[in-house]
Amino acid sequence: MKFVKALASATILAACTFGSASAADLVVGFSQIGSESGWRAAETTLTKQQAEQRGIDLKFADAQQKQENQIKAIRSFIAQGVNAILLAPVVATGWDEVLQEAKDAEIPVILLDRTVDAPKELYLTAVTSDLVHEGNVAGKWLVDTVAGKPCNVVELQGTTGSSPAIDRKKGEAALAGKDNLKIVRSQTGDFTRTKGKEVMESFLKAEDGGKNICALYAHNDDMAVGAIQAIKEAGLKPGKDILVVSIDAVPDIFQAMAAGEANATVELTPNMAGPAFDVLATYLKDGKEPEKWIQTESKLYTQADDPMKVYEEKKGLGY
Repeated sequence: MKFVKALASATILAACTFGSASAADLVVGFSQIGSESGWRAAETTLTKQQAEQRGIDLKFADAQQKQENQIKAIRSFIAQGVNAILLAPVVATGWDEVLQEAKDAEIPVILLDRTVDAPKELYLTAVTSDLVHEGNVAGKWLVDTVAGKPCNVVELQGTTGSSPAIDRKKGEAALAGKDNLKIVRSQTGDFTRTKGKEVMESFLKAEDGGKNICALYAHNDDMAVGAIQAIKEAGLKPGKDILVVSIDAVPDIFQAMAAGEANATVELTPNMAGPAFDVLATYLKDGKEPEKWIQTESKLYTQADDPMKVYEEKKGLGY
């Protein structure tokens, strides 16, 4: 499969590129998971901004982390006769029926930041990062940082059944063959700061107050930030006593890095809508099917990358 690299920065497309249908005539439904993290909130903000810049009428539906709410929203969009649907799926399975309904109504569906376990002909394309690669980057950073020293790792997983949780966990492959590194505890933190703190507290209690923990790998920054608070309350120094590596690159993790309380994060751009609207424009103009995966780029940040400078840059992206 040919991977299409999409720009992480926001893009503005002139209305004329939408061909016979002007941008002002387009109505697009957006079924968002919710607002469980700073990254999710930024994705929502940028999607709304991108729609406004292009003159698209965006119908927004917050699912509050429930798949049944997303299915209802999609059926509502179909009933309204929207021109297209953006879907950030809360979990990977259970979409076949409603996606078939959208296809039967000739409404293209574009997946944002997550994938689904459904026949590919049921959606137009998926705009996501390489989630497995993100996990591998985090794992490789840990391997390189501990440099052969014994290290017990605890893992905060994302929402059970979601494609980021499934694929970012595959990043553990970077630890394969490294006998010095061992994942001793792994549990979902639902991608939330509150749950991340709660689960980390249980990890700390189970591992001699945290003395047996060398590093934390969190599937997103919000869980890491919650865990950092738990580590501090346990009387330990996050970033030193317990290394912290996570994924997303939200502003708050850079504040933690600047304070020496987090060590590394792997960027996931919240601008999935820009590339999605670009693909939609081309599809509506000439009817050509795009690649099934529009891959966004990611980057590893560490404490050496001037965290507060990056923090200020990130704050301008809708967080």
